[in-house]
Amino acid sequence: MTRGRGRNLSDQPALRADAQKNRELILSAAEELFLEKGAGVPLEEVAKRAGVGIGTLYRRFPTREALLAATSDERFLSMAENSRARDLNLTPGDAVRAYLEELAMNTSTYRSLAASIGTVIQCGTPGCNAITAEGHRLLQRGHETGTIRRDVTYEDFIYVVTAISIAIENDGLSKSRIGHLVDLFLNGISEKRSD
Repeated sequence: MTRGRGRNLSDQPALRADAQKNRELILSAAEELFLEKGAGVPLEEVAKRAGVGIGTLYRRFPTREALLAATSDERFLSMAENSRARDLNLTPGDAVRAYLEELAMNTSTYRSLAASIGTVIQCGTPGCNAITAEGHRLLQRGHETGTIRRDVTYEDFIYVVTAISIAIENDGLSKSRIGHLVDLFLNGISEKRSD
């Protein structure tokens, strides 16, 4: 997974009032349809529900992943803020555990989002940038304290969150199993210490 792919959506110029209204209509329609039918809903259906043409949708959101990132942006910003806020009260390992659990829960918001979460978080929205930066910070802290093996990367975090979210979705497991699955992963990446 390479970072920096895709257009940085946070660097977009301010929109005209009509363009901003269209953007809001698209995001509202997308949120409704993603919750109802999953992340794979046809974008034409999103445009139709929003009352805009498909060209208008693609001008605002050039890819499905860009639209998914935009609809997830507030959740991702909140997640990063929550992670930083609880930082002083948790050990480095527990902070990583909480981050992974929360990211897996957010990845399970829309059916089928898990399959593209690695691309979605590279879309450059403020929320995507915030959760990525927070994940890197927690990983670095885990490396520095010897809590997490040095060969573990942020991409490994994303692969595991993807796998956990797909398992929850495909196997019809309760989201309460996310914590257990995260623990299994963390047991594998913990730095082994000899006494």
